[in-house]
Amino acid sequence: MTRTIVASATREVVIGFDQPFCVIGERINPTGRKKLAAEMIEGNFETVKADALAQVAAGATMLDVNAGVTAVNPNETEPPLLVKTLSMVQDLVDVPLSIDSSVSAAIEAALAVAKGRPLVNSVTGEEEKLEAILPLCKKYDVPVVAISNDETGISEDPDVRFAVAKKIVERAADYGIKPEDIVVDPLVMPIGAMGTAGKQVFALLHRLRHELKVNTTCGLSNISFGLPHRHGVNAGFIPMVIGAGMTSAIMNPCRPQEMEMVRAANVLNGTDPDCTNWIRTYRDYAPAPGASVSAAPASGGEASRRRGGRAARRGA
Repeated sequence: MTRTIVASATREVVIGFDQPFCVIGERINPTGRKKLAAEMIEGNFETVKADALAQVAAGATMLDVNAGVTAVNPNETEPPLLVKTLSMVQDLVDVPLSIDSSVSAAIEAALAVAKGRPLVNSVTGEEEKLEAILPLCKKYDVPVVAISNDETGISEDPDVRFAVAKKIVERAADYGIKPEDIVVDPLVMPIGAMGTAGKQVFALLHRLRHELKVNTTCGLSNISFGLPHRHGVNAGFIPMVIGAGMTSAIMNPCRPQEMEMVRAANVLNGTDPDCTNWIRTYRDYAPAPGASVSAAPASGGEASRRRGGRAARRGA
């Protein structure tokens, strides 16, 4: 069974088909968050700290750390900022981290100060990226997210995305990197723009698991991009994608509805033995004031008596 091992200085986490779903907290990322980007540029990391603590408290297994605050001179500005952010987060929480950057120099700088065994996010099928990132992963003995696009961009054809993933796994093997250290992102398309996006990713996950035997991840909220009430779609997608074989996702653990679906899927998938985590989390659960509460199901005998009573009333 494929197992990807990540670790902080004090905690080891296994990503695998027989393991609880790995929730990679997405919040430490200034992309699309102008206020956070401005704070980080100014050297203010209070929001970063708050987001780190909140995500762990909400149940995140890992945290993704991104410091891409600007597109201006990222090769110069991003490495020191990513190092500072990563160092601060790993001193604050004890979960493993994902080093998230498109700048090779930033990834290398962060790996030099990272504790434990972080996940590198990411490498693509582009030759330039393969030659820059895979040697770093081998040097530091760390796993990497493999994103299924290359120089031609992101294909709408799932067979092409599978071929790119296979290429990355094979090129990684040339560097002595084993398949268990490749976590493939098959690229979830927005369901609002592509009606087959769900079916595509389910089919891709089956192939990635059974043909390449690799673990998988995704940017979970991509599925709902552009839709109203996105979190409802995200929550519905979670148990389906876990059932199809996905083993981790980059998502917001501070959304209770979505985390509830993760925990429920772990119960139903057999990765929460004896429902231990579910019971510990929801033992004292109480619905919000005014929320409807479903009645407990009737026992077999009671249900039969009710059916009999209804039949007698109809015959009267």
